[in-house]
Amino acid sequence: MDVSVIIVNWNTHDILRECLLSIYEQTKTVDFEVVVVDNGSTDGSAEMVKEEFRDVILIANSSNKGFAAANNQGITVAKGRYVLLLNSDTVILDNAVARTVAFADAHPEAAAVGCRVLNPDRTLQPTCFMFPSILNLFLSSLYLYKLFPRSRFFGRERMRWWKRDDIREVDVVTGCFMLVRREAIERVGMMDERFFVYGEETDLCYRFKQAGWKIIFTPDAEIVHLGGASSNQIKPQMYLQLRGSILLFFRKHREWPAYWMACLLIALFFLVRAPYWLVRAIFSSQRQDNYLEKVHSLIIGAGYAISGGNRLRQNYDGETKSIL
Repeated sequence: MDVSVIIVNWNTHDILRECLLSIYEQTKTVDFEVVVVDNGSTDGSAEMVKEEFRDVILIANSSNKGFAAANNQGITVAKGRYVLLLNSDTVILDNAVARTVAFADAHPEAAAVGCRVLNPDRTLQPTCFMFPSILNLFLSSLYLYKLFPRSRFFGRERMRWWKRDDIREVDVVTGCFMLVRREAIERVGMMDERFFVYGEETDLCYRFKQAGWKIIFTPDAEIVHLGGASSNQIKPQMYLQLRGSILLFFRKHREWPAYWMACLLIALFFLVRAPYWLVRAIFSSQRQDNYLEKVHSLIIGAGYAISGGNRLRQNYDGETKSIL
């Protein structure tokens, strides 16, 4: 088996169907299997897969185990030389899976390979990014990357100046499409399940690099990524979740002074944004409740960050999980 495509799904019934159709229509010249891990969906996703895609290996969880844990379930049953971690809100274009496998075969030094990712309107989605650092947190907290979007310095974390048009070694390839070599997983282990959602691919890529592997981007393959189909269903909580995952990365891989500085910078990140959404709420009649909810989340997030970040990470059911 060349590649096992692993898709974690949570309540994305129609989008998941389109993703699966694109895989079977657009994947040629490689021997592949598809594993769908459904995280307790209530929209009939698991039933749809069972009825319409009988070749798919379906793992139906009774509850939401989180993105990292669900991917690990898929990796455990996968038979491929590679595993492709693929979001359910993606569409495969022009034999992208086989193209990426061929690239990985030609680059045995790569533990993980990412491809070119497009928005639904076919504009470029700037995937791939640097590992979290104090400098990157400072630049993002003050919106400097927005003020200077083409700057190699201010836009350094997401490499916003790069058109994703050449082969390049990077720190992290985005988890919406990440082809991972099984040998590398066997060397460093699977995803850290403390990352409930967000940050799990960053941690995995960091461990790959620490073990001497490379992370490589190739423009030879393309997909469409809708973005946030699952997490947007409960966006305020996920806003906190993302920053909490960054803190977990600092807690795991950096020294204590860097961790506490990261807590302060993430508090600053929230506080800088709260006034903007408060003004939007004051002058909005139709979406005032949504904007006020975001303000509330930002203020709560700042308080959590200043107090050490323990309560920033939450699962989809709202149960708070400590990052320590």
